[in-house]
Amino acid sequence: MYRLMYEKLVKWKESADRKPLILKGVRQCGKTYLLKEFGKNMYADTAYFNFEGNTPLQACFDKDLDVGRIVEELGILRKKNINPADTLLIFDEIQFCNNALTSLKYFAENMPGYHIACAGSLLGIALSKPLSFPVGKIDFLTLHPMDFYEFLLANGEDMLCEYLEKHDLFSKLPEAFSEKLEMYLRNYFITGGMPEVVMKWTETKNIEKVESTLQQIIDSYELDFAKHAPKNDFPKLSLIWHSIPEQLANESGKFMFSRVKHGMRAKDLEDAMQWIISAGLAIKTARIEKPGMPLSAYAEQGYFKLYMADIGVLRRMSKLPPDAFLAGTDTFTEFKGALTENYVLCGLFNMQEYAPYYWKSGNTAEVDFVTQFGTEIVPIEVKSGKNDRSKSLAEYKKKYKPAVSMIISMNEAQDGEIKKVPLYLLWKIKDIFKKLEG
Repeated sequence: MYRLMYEKLVKWKESADRKPLILKGVRQCGKTYLLKEFGKNMYADTAYFNFEGNTPLQACFDKDLDVGRIVEELGILRKKNINPADTLLIFDEIQFCNNALTSLKYFAENMPGYHIACAGSLLGIALSKPLSFPVGKIDFLTLHPMDFYEFLLANGEDMLCEYLEKHDLFSKLPEAFSEKLEMYLRNYFITGGMPEVVMKWTETKNIEKVESTLQQIIDSYELDFAKHAPKNDFPKLSLIWHSIPEQLANESGKFMFSRVKHGMRAKDLEDAMQWIISAGLAIKTARIEKPGMPLSAYAEQGYFKLYMADIGVLRRMSKLPPDAFLAGTDTFTEFKGALTENYVLCGLFNMQEYAPYYWKSGNTAEVDFVTQFGTEIVPIEVKSGKNDRSKSLAEYKKKYKPAVSMIISMNEAQDGEIKKVPLYLLWKIKDIFKKLEG
């Protein structure tokens, strides 16, 4: 399956000042698969090493950090020399070997000709012992679950995606195309963007296998909590993790520690919540009352919402049945808005690599997301259906007079003072952002 990150890996390979790379990401988002595909296509040879539970491999880094010796011993382990000119050296699950992480500095300084790409689980890094990365000696990239555009590619819609890339966002789409995109979007709400789940769907169209694979991923996260977290923190992690769907389903969506467990307060749970965020499993959006620049200076960190990094995982944990997303059904009205918000939030987060905020004025108005592009602060309202009227956005506009506002819904695209964008063309708002940044 093609990932957009592949293009960034190619640029890394061809960069004159290339350094060892760490590809970060939430567990099971496809890091290892992507690096192996990259190595197979772009190099004559790939030397793959996985540190998890591999004592002989870890021992190569225990004696000292002489990278010449390390490369020689790695070659012996794989029974084949490692040639810097045409070999991609992959270190998988590198967070299990602190010395291997430290060695990247010496590879950068003493053997810059080697192409080294590492995969690291954000969950493992966040919940293991603190690790120090050689500042300025490593390149970083972050891989997220597949977005809707990548989902279309995985379903064989290369020609449709190519057409949409050239298509002006605000020109009318042929009805056959918009209907097809709506159908795919419903499917994406079922599967989410975890590559293994998407692959199960594209290969089998078997809902039971999709549900089983999603549950396995959810179970593996909880096993990782138990594996990496201190004993006293595991129950807190589990409580917060399971609380996210029900708190999103609440009318306000605001995350409240008192709802995690009766009697528990913020000071009891904040560290555990931050671990989950640092692990990439959840995304925090803080409230602002005034959209000043920079937005972070106006954030009220005590008032926030927690979203999940993948809507398939969120749907499964919310116990929403797949048939709720079939055409014509409306059996999950109460949660439909939260799931749609989570979809848009993930799209914005992937584009910008930081979380947007949300705006609330007392108890009278609330705009789902407020984010910054270039010098513009842009309010974004999300609607799960075709009714795209928003009193809250109107109040925001009246108060702050933003140059650009957006409503993302199931309606067709429409240009104007308020940019209206279909949910199934979410990634196309990058075209608007480029103009704003320009």
